[in-house]
Amino acid sequence: MKARKPLLAALAGERQRTPPIWLMRQAGRYLPEYRELRAKAATFLDFCYDPVSAVEATLQPIRRFGFDAAILFSDILVLPDALGQRVGFETGDGPRLDPIGDAEGLARLSPEPNWNRLAPVFEALDRLKTAAPNDVALIGFCGAPWTVASYMIAGRGTPDQAPARLFAYRHPDLFATLIDLLVDASGEYLVRQLAAGAEAVQIFDSWAGVLPPAEFERWCVAPVAALAAKIRAKAPQARIIAFPRGAGAQLAKFAALADIDAIGLDTAIEPKAALAALPERLALQGNLDPLALVAGGPRLDDETDRILEGFAAPRAHIFNLGHGVLPETPVGHVERLVARVRGEKSS
Repeated sequence: MKARKPLLAALAGERQRTPPIWLMRQAGRYLPEYRELRAKAATFLDFCYDPVSAVEATLQPIRRFGFDAAILFSDILVLPDALGQRVGFETGDGPRLDPIGDAEGLARLSPEPNWNRLAPVFEALDRLKTAAPNDVALIGFCGAPWTVASYMIAGRGTPDQAPARLFAYRHPDLFATLIDLLVDASGEYLVRQLAAGAEAVQIFDSWAGVLPPAEFERWCVAPVAALAAKIRAKAPQARIIAFPRGAGAQLAKFAALADIDAIGLDTAIEPKAALAALPERLALQGNLDPLALVAGGPRLDDETDRILEGFAAPRAHIFNLGHGVLPETPVGHVERLVARVRGEKSS
């Protein structure tokens, strides 16, 4: 019988002697081969929509480090693009979208994504089914409705996503219409990713931490619950990871969602506290500080060991960062981390 892939075993609740490891943003600017590949595309969206480039970017960190999972190279903002909102990326300054400020702006969106626009994403996943090593799980993803909506309203990232928060206070019905659109679109998007070859999916709620409790419940928890239920209805065997960055004391609200299999933890969460507070059925993913990975050396070893020991319990654990790999991260530090997690301790 073929052995189960380590990441999928963890998502099924199986504790392993050595936790599977993958890193958010494991494909990116810290890799010289990625920078060389990225330079060949005119724009970042062109890069994301080129299946050959997306497959290569996805596999580069697998070849270098032997991670247990490959996460599709793409971006959460391809979905607004497919809904008809103008999306671009400014070099060194992040995404730029035509902001939605009123009902007229909302009405310009399509009622569902242009699936032809997203076809290269599904083609990349289909190619990865055979291109990825047999023991490496393939992860698809999307942004959570709140996080994606916050970019769609503001037209860019902001320190606390205040434009979207104000819009939700002033125009709750309009904002609910946008969130509902994103729930439906994201659910179908992930179902199609799973059909194309993804074996698990992660929902990134990168801006969950900026909302107060009532708004958090309304705009983060309820939409992700609806999104996960839509996935589960069409793909019952799907493995779903939720990553509500910054949720803090409200993390248990996400952990109570019936349709998720794992929860990603940011750097502010103490492993032992998470073990005590979150349901035993959930695999826990995380949560090394990306800056510890930049620092390297003995402090990286210490922080890695602290996390491994903190999650040393019957609960399934997936080693990851508390957010994404930073561009200034030395490649050798990632190599050191992987060796440490796998018990090949560096001197």
